[in-house]
Amino acid sequence: MRRHLRFWILIASVAFFAGTSLAQDNPDKPTKVLVLNGRTAASGVVQINGHSYVDVETVAQMTNGVVSVEPNRVVLTIPVPPPASPVAALPPPPSGLSKDFASASVAVLAEMREWRGAIGTMITYGLVVSDAWTHDYHDRVETSLGQAAVAATTDSDQNALPLLQNEFDKLTAWSNDVLKARQTLNGAKTVDPDALKNDPALAGITACGRFLNGMIVSGTFSDSSSCH
Repeated sequence: MRRHLRFWILIASVAFFAGTSLAQDNPDKPTKVLVLNGRTAASGVVQINGHSYVDVETVAQMTNGVVSVEPNRVVLTIPVPPPASPVAALPPPPSGLSKDFASASVAVLAEMREWRGAIGTMITYGLVVSDAWTHDYHDRVETSLGQAAVAATTDSDQNALPLLQNEFDKLTAWSNDVLKARQTLNGAKTVDPDALKNDPALAGITACGRFLNGMIVSGTFSDSSSCH
C-alpha cells in the first residue's frame, strides 16, 4: 500500500512540474521587455490572462526604490524628486539714461559750451586766433563724444546719442563758417558784437544745448526739433 502511495505522489509531482513548464512556454503568456523612463529592465513583463506582471524588485532597481517585505504586505518606496526650484525672474532691462552715459554727455556738452564761448569771445572782442586753436576744441569734443558712445548701453542712451552728434556737427559747421568769414575779412560776422545776437545758426545750437542739458539731468530721453 505504501509503495502504491509513493508511486502516485511521484506521478503527481511530475505532472505538476510538467504543467508548470508548459504554462511558462504557453504562447498566450509571452514575456515582453520592460522599458521604464528609457531604461530597459533585465527581467521582462509576463502577460497572464490579459494582465501584465513585472518583478517588484526590478521596478525598485530601476527607480532607486526600496522593497520591504512584511508579514502581510510588500512595500515599495520610490524616492520623490525634489521640487524644481523656481526660475528666477529676469530683471527688466534698464530704462532711462544710464549713469555712465549721462556723465559722459555732461562732459561733452561742457566742452561744446566752452568751444562756443571761445568763438563768441573772439567775435565780440575781435581777437586774432589761428586755425589750430579751433581744431583743438574740435578734437577734444570729438574724443569726448566717442567716450559717450561707448557708455551708451540703454535704449534711451542710444536714442540720445544722435542728438549729441547733431549738436556737435552743427557747432563744427558754425565754427568753420565763422573762421571762413574771418579769413575773407567779413567784419559783419567776425567783428560786430551784434553778430552773435542775429546769428540763427548760433541760436539753434544754443537751444539744442539747453534742451540736452535738461534732458540729461532728468535722466529720461526726450526729443526736440532744435537738435535736428
